[in-house]
Amino acid sequence: MAAAGLAACSDSSPGSAAADHTAADHTPADHTAAATPSAVAPEPASTLAQAGPGLVPGGPATAVAHGPRDRARVALTFHLGPHEAGQDPVLARALLGEAARLGVPITIFAVGRWLDAHRDLVPDILAHGNEVANHTYTHPTLTALPGDQVAAEITGCREVLARLTPAQGRYFRPSGTSTATPLILAEAGAAGYRTVVDFDVDPLDYTAPGADAVVARVRAATQPGSIVSMHFGYPGTVAAFPRVVANLRVAGLAPVTVHDLLAT
Repeated sequence: MAAAGLAACSDSSPGSAAADHTAADHTPADHTAAATPSAVAPEPASTLAQAGPGLVPGGPATAVAHGPRDRARVALTFHLGPHEAGQDPVLARALLGEAARLGVPITIFAVGRWLDAHRDLVPDILAHGNEVANHTYTHPTLTALPGDQVAAEITGCREVLARLTPAQGRYFRPSGTSTATPLILAEAGAAGYRTVVDFDVDPLDYTAPGADAVVARVRAATQPGSIVSMHFGYPGTVAAFPRVVANLRVAGLAPVTVHDLLAT
């Protein structure tokens, strides 16, 4: 299977989602970013000890776009929260139900404010070995914000996850961009995140291309170690999910959480 280009998770309207992505949004996220000064002083480790596993404040986080290529594993990641189509909790439950039925653990990058308002969904999210991670508090285009606002978006979601999913929340993924900038990496590191999770497979399911297109794009782009980026709020994604999983298994690739994918 061939590697795929990337597209950002953006805040554009449904009718213009595809047109609003720049060429930079479709560049594979295989990058090393230099540090920029953090706008917010790192918090004490004692504070972060209650905020999620492995959160240690320090220098810039490391961005990863995929796991080891020599292992027959892939991670299916899903953004949960408002996007171009909003977020229907019924669709969220349907996708979680399919993952449970198929025995597939998924990694859920949650928007903090949305998750806080729909906390009744948390037991279903945490069931069956799923993993929950940070996708900012309100889902802005993070690259358009100054450092203090980037920090607030990261720590705001971190605090929600600490309350609702205290054993979870070890990773961060920025919103509105497919690659973490030096500023984002610096603020993520200051907030305790050592790893920012990008992706190397994006079927553009947020453009609502239909289930067949989502299935075909994931099948064509995924390889060992891939991190696939999808979304909860689209019926086509829910319909595609069982076939996506079936194709991975036929190819000998086991779906695992990001944590298991990156484990050494």
